[in-house]
Amino acid sequence: MKFPGQRKSKHYFPVKTRDLLLAQLTQQPEPFSAYITGIDQTLVDIEAKVEDALLERYQLPKGNSTLINDEQAHQLYQELRTKQMISDEFAGGTIGNTVHNYSILADDRSVLFGVMSQNIEVGSYAYRYLCHTSSKVDLNYLQPVDGPIGRCFTLISECGERTFAISKGSMDKLTPEFIHCDVIQGASALVLTAYLMRASEGDGITDAAMKAIEYAKAADVPVVLTLGTRFLIAEDPKWWQDFISEHVTILAMNEDEAEALTGFSDPLLACESALDWCDMILLTAGPIGLYTAGYTEESQKRETQHTLLPGAIPEFNRYEFSRPMMKADCVTPLKVYAHISPYMGGPERIRNTNGAGDGALSALLHDLSANDFHKTNVPGSSKHKREGLCYSSFSQICKYANRVAYEVLAQHSPRLSRGLPEREDSLEESYWGR
Repeated sequence: MKFPGQRKSKHYFPVKTRDLLLAQLTQQPEPFSAYITGIDQTLVDIEAKVEDALLERYQLPKGNSTLINDEQAHQLYQELRTKQMISDEFAGGTIGNTVHNYSILADDRSVLFGVMSQNIEVGSYAYRYLCHTSSKVDLNYLQPVDGPIGRCFTLISECGERTFAISKGSMDKLTPEFIHCDVIQGASALVLTAYLMRASEGDGITDAAMKAIEYAKAADVPVVLTLGTRFLIAEDPKWWQDFISEHVTILAMNEDEAEALTGFSDPLLACESALDWCDMILLTAGPIGLYTAGYTEESQKRETQHTLLPGAIPEFNRYEFSRPMMKADCVTPLKVYAHISPYMGGPERIRNTNGAGDGALSALLHDLSANDFHKTNVPGSSKHKREGLCYSSFSQICKYANRVAYEVLAQHSPRLSRGLPEREDSLEESYWGR
């Protein structure tokens, strides 16, 4: 596993950096590799530039999002493909993006649960999905289905207006029988999206997700939930509050989803409210940057060396150098907050906003699994005298998540094609050493 982020100071990571004499005197444990698991609605994002006549022919209201059936999706795809109107095809899905990015960053294994077309033609969207997913992502547990995976068409008119046509296909057909208990319980985290909880009647993906949560909670594996869209949360905020309180360890959301969940438009107040239901929060706030929030033990708190920041909670980042902990592992829990502005002010040209939050979450997950990796391979480290949820501090996780989000914003695809550079090409290399 690669070390999460970059550091100026020396850390004993990777674990090969040991005292040679001590290594001879002590029995070495079997090599251990941490990994994360996720459940997703497998789908492909298909982007094409079209004329208004095509939208009218398929009865797609311009600028709106419309559900279409499999036959319509097939006809639309074939026409776009035949007329060479497709500009990009990406493997999509919030959790698919997250586990892919995790494997790119960590250079290590992750496991994806979902469905995949049993019969795959070369060049089809299922084929594209597999081609655009890292080889480090273990797809051996996907459930084969007789039908297409999900497709999301982004149709761009000459005026720049975007029209969406969505075909579910068989993406919600995952059943609990294809959720493997030993895989879930051996992972460092289980990652889910709110969309999984709203399957239609006859689709099994909600039951599959709940079965995975049951396995994870039985083995104290952190459950990570990303909210996905404010409209889904706004339908019944109380239901989601209860669900998070009962099942979720780490919550990822943007400022709009946070407002729908908590009623607070201010990100800090939303974080403070949501910490009553979970142990840690990652909140992306667009041009404002991103926040992390969570708990640490009062006696283990570490004051920041950065400037204290004003906000709805005065000097809220005072203890951002502390490490995140589960609230249950704290004798005297202390709420901790951290914030960072966009890396280098954000890209000169934002090519894609879809996936930046997924990239930030993958960085947090990398840090979380690195903690398990280090704890197992260097059990005597002073870092593990107390149970930490992550390897790094709130502040360092902010920097890492922020840097990964920038990388996604600066490219067209929501999925990373390579890890972060070993050395930054800009004068902002000092960013990591602040």
